Amino acid sequence: MMIFCRSHYLSLLALGAVVLLSACSTNRATGNQSFTAFMSEDEEKKVGATEHPKIIKGFGGEYPDAALQSYVNRIGKGLAAVSEVPDLAYTFTILNDPKVNAFALPGGYVYITRGLLALAENEAEMAGVLAHEIGHITARHSAQRHSTTMATNIGLTVLGVIGSAVGVPSGLGQAVSMGAQAVVQGYSREQELEADMLGVRYISRLGYSPDGMTTFFKKLDAHSKLEAKSAGEEGVSHNIMSTHPRTSDRITQAIHLAKTKKVDNPLIQRDAYLAQIDGIVFGDDPSQGVRKGRRFIHPSLRIEYVVPPDFVLFNSTKNVTAIGPDDARIIFDMANPDAVRQAGSLRQYLEAHWGRNINPQGVESLEINGMAAVTGAGQLKASAGTRDVRLLVMEGDKDKIFQLAFITPPQSTEKLSTEFRRTTYSFRRLSLSEAAAVRPLKIRTHKVRQGESVASLAKDMPVEKYQQEWFRILNSLDENQQPSAGQTVKLIAE
Repeated sequence: MMIFCRSHYLSLLALGAVVLLSACSTNRATGNQSFTAFMSEDEEKKVGATEHPKIIKGFGGEYPDAALQSYVNRIGKGLAAVSEVPDLAYTFTILNDPKVNAFALPGGYVYITRGLLALAENEAEMAGVLAHEIGHITARHSAQRHSTTMATNIGLTVLGVIGSAVGVPSGLGQAVSMGAQAVVQGYSREQELEADMLGVRYISRLGYSPDGMTTFFKKLDAHSKLEAKSAGEEGVSHNIMSTHPRTSDRITQAIHLAKTKKVDNPLIQRDAYLAQIDGIVFGDDPSQGVRKGRRFIHPSLRIEYVVPPDFVLFNSTKNVTAIGPDDARIIFDMANPDAVRQAGSLRQYLEAHWGRNINPQGVESLEINGMAAVTGAGQLKASAGTRDVRLLVMEGDKDKIFQLAFITPPQSTEKLSTEFRRTTYSFRRLSLSEAAAVRPLKIRTHKVRQGESVASLAKDMPVEKYQQEWFRILNSLDENQQPSAGQTVKLIAE
């Protein structure tokens, strides 16, 4: 047995050496040695082309604004032309996704969400984001990540011993112990910072202010904190494992890079950018339902309901969650009509299927604005402690069964009971004309008039909480700053 193990180890060592020696090259963008044993540049193009339609489908499709798409494409193509890989057929796509996000696939595919475009302040900031993603492509970070994962999967632990001399990414030993899935969850800290460095290089070459990278990171940091605050998660770290750089680290590096890259008469292009995004959809697309303050309206399902004061709505493809004081929650989703039919009735569905883990008590039938309904309450042991749960299931028609779960810590149940009943009886079906009239929220530009302030401009924005904070983040205003008369600002409007 010992002889076999030693022979196997020597064979593995030889295999690792062959792979390393044949697969490391100097990267054109960074000048560093790159380990790309298992993905050639041609294979990168194939991967990108294969995954591109999946990305489009998975992120809400392309945002249907040809003029805005042409604008983003023009800026992106200009940045790609000054990169170290200008001959690649780059594709730039705006995704119809409200989240603030941007990413790239190997082979030249760059994606930016309408949520990010709504947040950005000027063309230099948008260019910085696009340039960062181009940096991931030119540095071949996906090929490096994929190759490291493949090496892990075939057991080349020897790479952790001899790989550093020839450019294998550090931390492979940790990747082996954590599993290949962890490797592909995201770029490493070093790769993100490297893409930032390349991004500053490209925007500077095109004449943009290097500060565009810095100001957007600061805005992104403030936006993340406000979203966490809205969700009742203040102080929670949203970093993905320790391999990803904290936003503060990236801000620090961006400030340093901005100081070292001197650009005469740098481009910022704020007015031109705001003109381009005026009217962009902000938040939900009507196809997934629309949040307007405390109201949730879904034109396709033809329903509407209102959550209590101080509750904030969060929409996802799975459900709609309203988070309130003491981490109280209201969760809306659709019941499977087949499951209801198999159960035999709404009552049996609630007791034996949906509510089987809480043993609902006091089950009773109701009528909610013309809809047959059943409700019952119980308790659930959760990681955060015991929670009181009231379930409500309503029959809109044979194919549309709606359900609401009201979840509270026991000490808050009684004081929220009246507001929860109001939410229950606010649930109603929309008429065809009402559903057809539903429009999403949009970003609208406004020229500030004499005497207008953050408070006066933000008060009518259809946001349930933190109106002034949202206004300040959208317009890059510090806590004590006020807009100036004649300045163009962004508003959230219906």
